Amino acid sequence: MSTPELKVHPSPFAAMGPCDAGACARDRLFSAAIDLFYRHGIRAVSVDAIAAEAGTTKVTFYRVFESKDDLVVQVIEEQSKRFWEWWDAIVADHPGEPRKQIEALVDRFRDDIIGEETCRGCAVGNAAIEIGDDHPARAVIKRHKLEIAHRLRELCRQMGARQPDVLGDALSLLFSGAFAARLTYDGREQIANVSAAATALLDSPALGAPQQ
Repeated sequence: MSTPELKVHPSPFAAMGPCDAGACARDRLFSAAIDLFYRHGIRAVSVDAIAAEAGTTKVTFYRVFESKDDLVVQVIEEQSKRFWEWWDAIVADHPGEPRKQIEALVDRFRDDIIGEETCRGCAVGNAAIEIGDDHPARAVIKRHKLEIAHRLRELCRQMGARQPDVLGDALSLLFSGAFAARLTYDGREQIANVSAAATALLDSPALGAPQQ
């Protein structure tokens, strides 16, 4: 897949690092939670660990957040927001060109999850593995994942794909598989082929809209 050189858009697929020491306690706690949850997992990170990383106390934590579950919901909402900011910025580079938008998303996705040394896959998807079905963050995760599928289906429809829903879902699963490969066994050699796989799907006579 070949696309023009794109603008640099901040990657949502990396650990964030600590918040500025001069920030308010709430911001330090929130930043610490985002970083620790992504690097170590939600279950492995205690309220005490978040407070210590933020340079504050457990008492302060519970003054700011109702519970750890409340914080988890807010963290996942923020991670989803950052993902869509990344997505929208890339798509905006190719207005009115749905195929190029898909290609640019796939190429940047490939480059970011290969290039980010701290990448541990999809933060939202990772959370889904750790929380129960009754957790309040479950709805946030479901909404995020369904929106990815919806947007890809719509882009495929706009590019005139023969089976836009099937093609969009296939591309969505390609993203999910690459995330899983990066998290479980590094998988960068395989992830490097994501763009070629996407091109094969887009050009498929059965699913896509082959370029003339």
